[in-house]
Amino acid sequence: MKFGGTSVADAARIKRAARRIVDKRDSGCRVVAVLSARGATTDELIAMAAEVSDTPDPREMDMLLSTGERISCALCAMAIHDLGHRAISLTGSQAGIVTDSSHTRARIIDVRAERIVSALGEDHIVLVAGFQGVSTSSSDVTTLGRGGSDTTAVALAAAVGAEVCEIYTDVPGVFTADPRIVPRARKLSVVSFEEMLEMAASGAGVLQLRSVEYARNHGVRIHCRSSFEDCPGTVIVSEGENMDHAERPLITAVTHSTSEAMVTLTGVRHKPGVAASIFEALAEAGVDVDMIDQNVPASGGGLAEISFTVPRERLRDARAALEPLAGGAFSELTAYEEMGKVSIVGAGMRSHPGVAAKVFAVLAAQGLNIEMISTSPIKISCVIPRDHVESVVRALHDAFELSGPDTIMAEQPFATGGTL
Repeated sequence: MKFGGTSVADAARIKRAARRIVDKRDSGCRVVAVLSARGATTDELIAMAAEVSDTPDPREMDMLLSTGERISCALCAMAIHDLGHRAISLTGSQAGIVTDSSHTRARIIDVRAERIVSALGEDHIVLVAGFQGVSTSSSDVTTLGRGGSDTTAVALAAAVGAEVCEIYTDVPGVFTADPRIVPRARKLSVVSFEEMLEMAASGAGVLQLRSVEYARNHGVRIHCRSSFEDCPGTVIVSEGENMDHAERPLITAVTHSTSEAMVTLTGVRHKPGVAASIFEALAEAGVDVDMIDQNVPASGGGLAEISFTVPRERLRDARAALEPLAGGAFSELTAYEEMGKVSIVGAGMRSHPGVAAKVFAVLAAQGLNIEMISTSPIKISCVIPRDHVESVVRALHDAFELSGPDTIMAEQPFATGGTL
């Protein structure tokens, strides 16, 4: 069971989470719970660092940021004790979460869950601080990046052989669009890992992308559900489990992101190895690149142009990484900060022609030029000006008739009793 920041934001919500954990234990399950930092705690800690340093040291940032989740776990353990159960709170390192040494964005490389298994055997409820681990090379505290508690929970579920990983959040599941933008968006009962990966990568904030990747790779079933109401949410399952219905929906969801920046490099030499040098520099700086577009010069000696998107928060790092290549690999770098991305995702796209044409027609009706386009067999993404994102999401949601009751997929049962 994983509880996000809004689910433990104050004393009343921590007590509510403790009660749900205890209820699950009383139903016969052994329980491991992962907690995020309370409410805006992480943002407050980042602000504290900014008060004393313009460029906080990454190692010390991890020491600082890891405290928020530890506070949540200790408080929840106290509440569980008051409910008559035995609970033990553990840091990420105490729980055996081993990572690489990339401070502030580490990746889990192993989970040594012996202490958790031992505590479960002693009839404890185990609470683990999310978002953190310990570096295998330096023994330093590391953090996993925004949303990292989701990955912590999935990794622990895989390590102990959990029957399900329940992600409790402030929304009751995964929707066909952000309900804050599209009030008539409907909740999906079941989504495949394949679709959820594309949705998470395209801006859906319900689950962290890396947690979905980890779950798919280790066969962990995820149930995304509400912290505030006891009703079924959205189950994320493998493609094989998700084929009980005869006909797949054409489009599953419309997703969006407003945190994109687009970088355009002009005067790029059209020679082997030039593009490699550009993206190797970005990789070495730890900058994730999403969409890439290159136009090939018509003449043999012409110069190309490459555009790509990066998270807006990493634009400064991207500039710094590429500046040494200016005048050699390319002539000029131009950044566009106020960009957004709108995507449609659906496994049914594979067998239905004309989806792209419909998407482009919707954007044309909005009077928009598309800056970049990226596709996969089940996704179409378009980069557009940021201030048009919400209207395009609503238009696409209407165009593909995604509003209405939750009837896209039949509810899928999953085991709820017995062992963890």
